Amino acid sequence: MVSKMIGLYPTVKSFKYQREEGLYYTLMMSTGLTFGTISALFGLSHGVITQVQYSYLVATVIGSAVVPTMFANAWFMPRHLLPKPERKSDTKEAGIAGTD
Repeated sequence: MVSKMIGLYPTVKSFKYQREEGLYYTLMMSTGLTFGTISALFGLSHGVITQVQYSYLVATVIGSAVVPTMFANAWFMPRHLLPKPERKSDTKEAGIAGTD
């Protein structure tokens, strides 16, 4: 996972994202679910690995996608890009809240 991040981080930084955004995008793009599962399935279907090895590989691939996603969402989420939640006082002032 570290090698994927080393390759991705300079590319993300070239787009001049802020530090948290750059780390967030790097972690989200470093998962590799598709390649990992297809590679494991290829090995299974061609007799290179057993069913048990395939199960371990797929579990590892899924884990290597879940862990960076959890870290990215917990610590590096670019919250300033998220839409602001609507406040209840805004709807009352607009006369939408109902009858008094």
